[in-house]
Amino acid sequence: MYQSLLNERLDPLRQQLIEHSVYHRIHSIEALRVFTQSHAFAVWDFMSLLKALQRQLTCVQVPWLPTASGNTAYLINEIVTGEESDVDQHGVRMSHYELYLRAMQELQADTTVIEAFVADLRQGKSVTEALENASIPEGARQFVAFTFSVIDRNRPHEIAAAFTYGREDLIPDLFIELVRNLNERFPGQLDTFRYYLERHIEVDGGHHGHLAEAMVQELCGNDETKWQEAIATAEESIRQRIDLWNSITSRLEPVDQN
Repeated sequence: MYQSLLNERLDPLRQQLIEHSVYHRIHSIEALRVFTQSHAFAVWDFMSLLKALQRQLTCVQVPWLPTASGNTAYLINEIVTGEESDVDQHGVRMSHYELYLRAMQELQADTTVIEAFVADLRQGKSVTEALENASIPEGARQFVAFTFSVIDRNRPHEIAAAFTYGREDLIPDLFIELVRNLNERFPGQLDTFRYYLERHIEVDGGHHGHLAEAMVQELCGNDETKWQEAIATAEESIRQRIDLWNSITSRLEPVDQN
């Protein structure tokens, strides 16, 4: 019952995302570079949602203590393994964020802003402080700020909903085809980016997607309030991604004019 209500509420927003005009604007490698400079922040904060869930649902401290639900612990640990230590096209272990960063470097996109942001965090700055860097695209800043507002509420069912339904798997076939065409025109520059997209869709749209949905169901159970909160968070997560796509579309306008 709740799952069908969730799908009914999310389907129109998902369709808006899949049909977004940003996918029609990426006809050059320069446009793709601009896209990745903002999208990299979404890839990074996706990993943060993941670790927030692991912290909530498992024991990541010493001394170890049993968790409330072995089932949810299994589900999140399974996803963490795949997202934090997946393989690249050569079989080398790395996180999806590191894979994306390498894809950006391969297509000669500017990685200095996202790397400076992560460096600030390594040095002990809070996410709020690190986001004050004026070089961060405004759409990316707002997107990350929303994600951490969900994390800071410390409600596992809401974090799981943001993670599961505001995910990266809502990528239309059109975009994959555009990337493949660019890859043919610029051989060697988009190999890793293409692999990242195809791998992400394969993993998140398949096994991880099912695990994540099972996790939301486990966390919400038959609690109507939790389901309503999860649905509202999922809706806002997709709206935030639509806003991010709108922001990237605006940043692509100068590229279109060249």
